[in-house]
Amino acid sequence: MELLCGRPASGEGRLAKEMRVYDLLDRLGIAYERTDHEPAMTMDDCMEIDRILELIICKNLFLCNRQRTKFYLLMMPGGKVFKTRDLSPLIGSSRLSFAGAEDMEKYLDITPGSVSIMGLMNDTENHVQLLMDRAVAESPLLGCHPCVNTSSLRLRTRDVFDIFLPAVHHDAIIVDLPEYPASV
Repeated sequence: MELLCGRPASGEGRLAKEMRVYDLLDRLGIAYERTDHEPAMTMDDCMEIDRILELIICKNLFLCNRQRTKFYLLMMPGGKVFKTRDLSPLIGSSRLSFAGAEDMEKYLDITPGSVSIMGLMNDTENHVQLLMDRAVAESPLLGCHPCVNTSSLRLRTRDVFDIFLPAVHHDAIIVDLPEYPASV
């Protein structure tokens, strides 16, 4: 793996949804670095990717309410422990659970292991609310997948807030999730 500047030289062997991410970032004038790698399905798989990108890739959780009428994309530090009971009162939505793969595909055009803020570009009807842990929001750089888990991007967080989110007609709710020891 190596850190590369910008989009791949060719789209050969890449999914259309990945190439659409590069097209959008380029059209918006957002600078990014990229690394290509084996499929990263877990946070453990991301450790080497983190080293190459020189940051910690976010843990991205796709959540929904019990009725499956409200969907949330939660971005939080990779090593942070998540407990639904901490998030529910912060957003006024009880009984949160993980949304299914069919909803990921339907609203964000992504599959498990590829969950990413970049998927919001496919949510043209704003079914998904972005939630971002304060630690991620205040970090100068952000790591994410380009809607596939065989590449990872490094972007300036400010560009995400100032350019990307307005362009895809989404906003972020910043949440303060507590820190827990990893074994709890």
